[in-house]
Amino acid sequence: MAISKKELEFNINDDQMRLKISALERELAIVAEGGGKKRIEKLHESGKLSARERIDLLLDPNTDRFEVGALAGYGMYKEHGGCPSAGVVVVIGYVSGKQCIVVANDATVKAGAWFPITGKKNLRAQEIAMENRLPIIYLVDSAGVYLPMQDEIFPDKEHFGRIFRNNAVMSSMGIVQIAAVMGSCVAGGAYLPIMSDESLIVNKTGTIFLAGSYLVKAAIGESIDNETLGGATTHTEISGVCDYKTENDQECLATIRNLMDKIGQPENAGFDRKEAKTPKEPLKNVYGILPADRSKPYSTKELIKCLVDDSEFTEYKEDYGKSIICAYARIDGWAVGIVANNREIVKSAKGEMQFGGVIYSDSADKSARFIMNCNQKNIPLVFLQDVTGFMVGSKSEHGGIIKDGAKMVNAMANSVVPKFTVVTGNSYGAGNYAMCGKAYDPRLIVAWPTAEIAVMSGASAAKVLLQIEVASLKSKGEEITPEREKELYDTIKNRYDEQISPYYAASRIWIDAIIDPAETRKVISMGIEMASHKKAEKPYNVGVIQT
Repeated sequence: MAISKKELEFNINDDQMRLKISALERELAIVAEGGGKKRIEKLHESGKLSARERIDLLLDPNTDRFEVGALAGYGMYKEHGGCPSAGVVVVIGYVSGKQCIVVANDATVKAGAWFPITGKKNLRAQEIAMENRLPIIYLVDSAGVYLPMQDEIFPDKEHFGRIFRNNAVMSSMGIVQIAAVMGSCVAGGAYLPIMSDESLIVNKTGTIFLAGSYLVKAAIGESIDNETLGGATTHTEISGVCDYKTENDQECLATIRNLMDKIGQPENAGFDRKEAKTPKEPLKNVYGILPADRSKPYSTKELIKCLVDDSEFTEYKEDYGKSIICAYARIDGWAVGIVANNREIVKSAKGEMQFGGVIYSDSADKSARFIMNCNQKNIPLVFLQDVTGFMVGSKSEHGGIIKDGAKMVNAMANSVVPKFTVVTGNSYGAGNYAMCGKAYDPRLIVAWPTAEIAVMSGASAAKVLLQIEVASLKSKGEEITPEREKELYDTIKNRYDEQISPYYAASRIWIDAIIDPAETRKVISMGIEMASHKKAEKPYNVGVIQT
């Protein structure tokens, strides 16, 4: 039997998505090795486990987990030997049945030293803990600030010192903090264990001091070894800095599990959850729905059916503002409000054709109202981004697109229910903002391997930049042949394409992770569960909106 054109396109899309997922898995496997197998073996020889081995032992077996920022630092700091996963592993998971976030220094990467991106990733972990009242566990094994880049990590507001400010603030908020010193803990970093609720230290491998033995000798002339200066015996028997002395990594992690087992239950934010149902449409069907050519239209509703329970959703204002789909549904049992860019070409009520992925005035107006309704009903919001931006031109400007766009941004930015963002495809310009980009505090923001995040597409940006470059060269008297123009265009586009890649965004923590689309339901469900630990602290108020 001959295969139909639709089936052929589905298969091509599916193949392209699977290739992107395979490439992602290869990169994640490399990142998981940290500083490399030889350095992991060296850790083992000294009686220590790697950061990821420690996390594996700490978390409850056979439970869901979500790694935040696995690709942080990707392709960065090449002149310094690189910084895989920013030299720190951050995972949201479960310890003794309690959901928490774990932050583990990777001592195989420059002895766990802090690069600028390391600081940003640690602060993101603390931000997640504070936003969601999530217990946080620090597995400390770090040489402190990476000195060759100290000016980029030490003195500013969002630098190294912010960590300890956050320790103090989280303590005042009643957020459980447990710190385990399983290696070096030096200089300013030495404040972290004592600023946590409880601290543990591993005998013979864990050390805490403001200055090591060499610096002490240079500063005050005292000769002393590191173990006597700040080892486990010193800090559990003499200084009282640490609460528990353990003999090895395994005992330390088991003690943390016992401590977590005793903590009280968190408050409940009251989000509605029923028994989860799997989608009727196979989740991996999204592989074939999303076109390999990102400019082609597709059915966003079919994509939503693959993500929501029983493939059922109730669409809000279905026949109005069709370039955005707003719908109530459930994901893994949780009630959610979905705001998704419609990638089909549709006809408005006025008979006008609307391009897929573009936000028009009526869609912005509808979305604002829907977001307000979700806040009224205490329903978490899920944004599915595949947006090229707001509609431009005189007709849109005269119709008040800026006013309606501002209304949508205002409603979204002031939301008191938690927001979760999935970048499935394009995320361009002001569309990124309106659809809850990173600047608008989504509790989690993830991207599929098909995502592109930038002011505009690579082709559009290259054309604009090419015009500027050509004009500049001509003003200097250079003759621009068609061949030279193509060479310039290709150079500009290749550079821009690298910057719009989801890997570029993930390396700088503009997104929390690149995920296999099949993991989307799990990530959203874990996110809503952690968000349920904290009730809204203020009433919903959108402020001044022009109507």
